[in-house]
Amino acid sequence: MRHTKAEIYLHFVWATEKREPLLIPEVERSVYHCIQNEAVRLRCVVMAMGGMPDHVHLLVRVPTRVSAASLANQVKGVSSHFVHQQLKGLEHFQWQEGYGVFSISRSHVRRVAAYVKNQKLHHTNSTLWPEWEETDEETVLDGEQT
Repeated sequence: MRHTKAEIYLHFVWATEKREPLLIPEVERSVYHCIQNEAVRLRCVVMAMGGMPDHVHLLVRVPTRVSAASLANQVKGVSSHFVHQQLKGLEHFQWQEGYGVFSISRSHVRRVAAYVKNQKLHHTNSTLWPEWEETDEETVLDGEQT
C-alpha cells in the first residue's frame, strides 16, 4: 500500500488581545506546553516555538488532513481554555481573533526555526523580520497596504 508523502511547513504567529503582555515567564512555559500538546494531538510535528509576552510564534510540519485554520483555531482555543481553568489571575486572558500563517519551504525550516526560538533576542536587538511578525489581515503588497 502506498502512502502520501507530504512536507507542509507552516509558521504561525498570533497575539494576545490588545497585545497585552500576559505571557510572563511564570505563564509562558505552561501555555507553550499546552499549545505543543494540542499540535501533537493533531499529529503535527512542532519544529519550534517562541515569542514575547504579547505574542506567540509556532513552526510546525502539518499532515495533509490538518488545515492552517483548523490548527490555529484548535491550539488557540485549547490554550485559552487552559489559561482560564488552570492559571490563577488570568480570567480576562484572550487571544486576538486573527493570526498570521506563512508557508515555509523545507530549505528554510532551519532558518525559520532559529528565528522563532530566538524571538526574545530578535526583539531586544531589533533584528525582526517584520513580515513574519504580522498577525492580522493588514498586509503590504507591491508597496501598498490592503
